[in-house]
Amino acid sequence: MIEPVGDECLRARLVAALEDAGFGWEQVAGCRRLGGGTFSDVYGVRTAEGARAVVKLAPATGSPVLRYERGILGTEAWYLRTVRERTSVPVPTVLAVSAGDEGGPGDHLVTSECPGVPWEEMARSVGAEARAALREELGGHMARVHAVTGTEGFGYPALPFGPLRSSWREAFLEMVDSVLDDAGRFGVTLPRPAGEIRDVIAAESSSLDEVTTPRLVHWDLWDGNILAERRPDGPRITALIDAERALWGDPVAELVSLALFHDITRDEPFLRGYRAAGGSVSFDASARNRMALYRAYLYLIMWVEARPRRFGAAQLAWLERDVFEPLGVMLDAWARGEGPVAHWWPRG
Repeated sequence: MIEPVGDECLRARLVAALEDAGFGWEQVAGCRRLGGGTFSDVYGVRTAEGARAVVKLAPATGSPVLRYERGILGTEAWYLRTVRERTSVPVPTVLAVSAGDEGGPGDHLVTSECPGVPWEEMARSVGAEARAALREELGGHMARVHAVTGTEGFGYPALPFGPLRSSWREAFLEMVDSVLDDAGRFGVTLPRPAGEIRDVIAAESSSLDEVTTPRLVHWDLWDGNILAERRPDGPRITALIDAERALWGDPVAELVSLALFHDITRDEPFLRGYRAAGGSVSFDASARNRMALYRAYLYLIMWVEARPRRFGAAQLAWLERDVFEPLGVMLDAWARGEGPVAHWWPRG
């Protein structure tokens, strides 16, 4: 079944993206819009010959986006190709990509469609033992990704950020500055004035200098971006997807996105799999301080992006309770000179 595409412009972009991947529209036997994301328009496509692909179309030129989102379909393609070339971790195959540094009507990414369903769906239908096995498998995958190192510097690879930075602290503070500038552009109310947030985070950033090797980080591995399926030997992870936020950075940052509202230190199956595959992680004061910094940054993104993406009242209420208010608690503790480790940690 071919579902109707929203408007003629989107349909023309979808056709062009498929042609870029070597598929003519006359080959399409099925097309459906996929949910789950809030940035791109995403379609699942099936050809008469049985090939399956996922097409992402970036927001049109002039659409309000955060600075780090410009060109991020190119970032995702870079991550997927790097993971496929340098690890055994399952990710989609890039079939075509067109992404500039400003985003626009030609920006698209076409990948293979991977089997499986989002982790959150799978987790509801399997027992505790199977869930633990999946978390252990995920830990192994992440250790293999984090073993991939870069040589040119730290930060987002997208062009709006310019060259990679020589230190992780410099790259991270620039990323914080960027999202705070976005808050100003979109008129977003923050828990504290932007200048104070910059100063507070900068004052807590010395631990970032302990990160001296750029490592590959997905940094958006919430449950919806992990696919899994049932197999005769039990559920298995089939793909890590939606890597638009990927960068060269600190693998500890990954532990935050993997457990944004929980305590990763209690996730024994994940940590067992991570360490068994060669990953090294400890939760000393420095690591916990860095995790708090990364959580603050991700909370800033989640809160600021709500304005250009025009979230509804229910989602805004959830963000205010679970993102805005906890972020304010963290910032207030830092401003009082009280480290985040003793005064704030995510709920169980």
